[in-house]
Amino acid sequence: MQANGTGGQEPEPQMSCRNGESSSSVAGAVHSNGLMPSANNGLPSTESPEPDSSAKKKKRLSQSDEDVIRLIGQHLHGLGLNQTVDLLMQESGCRLEHPAATKFRNHVIEGEWEKAESDLNELKALMHSPSAVVRMKFLLLQQKYLEYLEDGKVLEALQVLRAELTPLKYNTERIHILSGYLMCSNSDDLRAKAEWEGKGTASRSKLLDKLQISSYLPPSVMLPPRRLQTLLRQAVELQRDRCLYHNTKLDSGLDSVSLLIDHVCSRKQFPCYTQQILTEHCNEVWFCKFSNDGTKLASGSKDTTVIIWQVDPDTHLLKQLKTLEGHAYGVSYLAWSPDDTYLIACGPDDCSELWLWNVQTGELRTKMSQSHEDSLTSVAWNPDGKRFVTGGQRGQFYQCDLDGNLLDSWEGVRVQCLWCLNDGRTVLASDTHQRIRGYNFEDLTDRNIVQEDHPVMSFTVSKNGRLALLNVATQGVHLWDLQDRVLVRKYQGVTQGFYTIHSCFGGYNEDFIASGSEDHKVYIWHKRSELPIAELTGHTRTVNCVSWNPALPGLMASASDDGTIRVWGPAPFLDSQEPEGLTECFSMDS
Repeated sequence: MQANGTGGQEPEPQMSCRNGESSSSVAGAVHSNGLMPSANNGLPSTESPEPDSSAKKKKRLSQSDEDVIRLIGQHLHGLGLNQTVDLLMQESGCRLEHPAATKFRNHVIEGEWEKAESDLNELKALMHSPSAVVRMKFLLLQQKYLEYLEDGKVLEALQVLRAELTPLKYNTERIHILSGYLMCSNSDDLRAKAEWEGKGTASRSKLLDKLQISSYLPPSVMLPPRRLQTLLRQAVELQRDRCLYHNTKLDSGLDSVSLLIDHVCSRKQFPCYTQQILTEHCNEVWFCKFSNDGTKLASGSKDTTVIIWQVDPDTHLLKQLKTLEGHAYGVSYLAWSPDDTYLIACGPDDCSELWLWNVQTGELRTKMSQSHEDSLTSVAWNPDGKRFVTGGQRGQFYQCDLDGNLLDSWEGVRVQCLWCLNDGRTVLASDTHQRIRGYNFEDLTDRNIVQEDHPVMSFTVSKNGRLALLNVATQGVHLWDLQDRVLVRKYQGVTQGFYTIHSCFGGYNEDFIASGSEDHKVYIWHKRSELPIAELTGHTRTVNCVSWNPALPGLMASASDDGTIRVWGPAPFLDSQEPEGLTECFSMDS
């Protein structure tokens, strides 16, 4: 690798830093930094002058120092600052890349395919796996073939396909696809079908990226493309992931952030502050849920009404849109259809009815009751929006259509909470056996997925269907991995007895979890941290439900037995005074 402090001849083809000695040209045609001499690219000669005997001996560079110098050199080279790169490599005694790699790069960019293939033989000894030569040659010949086709040289392209690509006996399926391009009527058709940029620097640069990214050549020979930018992007992403209150999309580019300071979000940008207190219900509010598009909030109360609230797109404030009346019982659970056209309302344990409303018109489409002995307390929509499942603790478990017609039923399942997975077949149901089971109505099979030691009062599932968030009696909030069937985390702080409390995923990319509590607070955790990052005060009785807006990550609502709905958002001002409603925030675990 490095030859620090040695003054002899160049080692066998490996990357090197010649600290303490002068740089010299390699093979008479390549600079010490791996760039072509000035005769080819207008750069001055980079041969170092003979060292002054009185000059101090250069400091020996560590391997990490050499790597940093090469990374900087690659970045500067990409900006076209080639003279600066030469000077940097001369002074440091480092080399940007192996001279054979530089020749190979230049020949690829110039489209000199025979010379590029010849370079591969020289690079073969430097590769981790000699068999990589075949894969690299295949990529080169593929580019050569496509360029011949674009130029209308069909016979030459056919010769490459038959005499060069096929004998490699590599990726036969791809060769069949390439042969189909012979039928393209023109160059535009070829570029479209091949999803290819066409002959020129752009496609050849992408070819080089493939050769480098695929690790055919070790980084000591040729650095992966834009390696410094990749490392910086990874650093920014890591800082974002560790940011306690990061709740917005971060541009994948580097231009949107400062590299001079660490990324950190202020707590004042997080939905910890009361924006509104909605008092239109005249009794305990048992449930609230934002629509899937985030434009509305539905709330259900012991006062037997459902209120639909409109979210102002500019101010994010809520105003009452309509009230749905006629329920004989309180409304303890609500479910929006996938397209937000319909809303289903369920009641408490003694309710045998289910109400399906058209939200847009405010009309009741279906009032369903299979039996007066039923207890329909939970509901979940099938992803197709044409069916739903419902059930309760008296052993009812039904699948119905939009008119309330019974499609299927499962006998003897005492349902506490329901959820339909995205596959359109599997229904998850928590039951009185302290578990969650998966039920398939198509083949009538069921299986155990989650087993707790205490009753599962409610649960919700992440958008990707991988994680389930459970409110467990006397235990609090638990996070389960449904695929691996393991308990991932137990969140601390919340007071959970035997009341039904509904928690939720929320924030950008569902990085956060929020839950109500019997101690009148709303708790927020980062998904990876057991300790809460915020405790929100303001309610005066049990907080039954929390809903995080799926379209506006800075908006959250909570429903309480105190008869109010609190709407939470970012701080309405930027001074240092802490507004009422935020009592304490903890640091996230490492």
